[in-house]
Amino acid sequence: MLSGVLFDLDGTLLDTVDDFMAVIDAMLDDHQRPRVAPALIRAQVSDGSIGMLSAAFATRPGEPGFDVLREEFLSRYEQALSVHTRPFPGILPLLDWLEAEGLPWGVVTNKLSRFSIPLMEQIGLAERCASLVCPDQVSRGKPHPEPVLKACAELGADPQRCVFIGDHLRDIQAGQAAGLTTIAALYGYLPPDEDPASWQATHSVQTASDLQPWLRGRHNPETMHV
Repeated sequence: MLSGVLFDLDGTLLDTVDDFMAVIDAMLDDHQRPRVAPALIRAQVSDGSIGMLSAAFATRPGEPGFDVLREEFLSRYEQALSVHTRPFPGILPLLDWLEAEGLPWGVVTNKLSRFSIPLMEQIGLAERCASLVCPDQVSRGKPHPEPVLKACAELGADPQRCVFIGDHLRDIQAGQAAGLTTIAALYGYLPPDEDPASWQATHSVQTASDLQPWLRGRHNPETMHV
């Protein structure tokens, strides 16, 4: 039986890309730069503001003006965290099922608490989430196992009976290093040239709706059919 479930945030629990895209579009317009394809930004979400700005503005950290752009992006995003953001289809029924089963769930993210905490509050999941671990709350973020183990401790759950779900290699690496079962969320923000099979996750899903049947089978093995 399972004792807890952990999620990555962006691209796994929540579909946040449209709010990022809105900020990028507004900045490009204000800087009189051409807009870029949403798919380009989607593929960079897991790399945070640095990845998205590098793709949108064809620049990189260390180049003139990059730090100013990044501060502008973070300030704008902080003011509009949840205009378009929603849980992925299938996530809310999954959370309902976890809670009905008495299984605590939490989030382990590399998104700073400055954004993660108010976002979870605005989406209405903060009080339901038993643990929210952000990189500024630990000494080492993912792919190090420290934040995953911290979340398991806050859930009061045995890591060996927990599952960590994420859409990036660092999620799978962190979960594996902490001794958890891992699921690759292929519906998330994967770059087109990424090979998630190389991550060697325990399992992978094409949609968030695929998670509940698999987790139910792990939690209640007698319900599984050969």
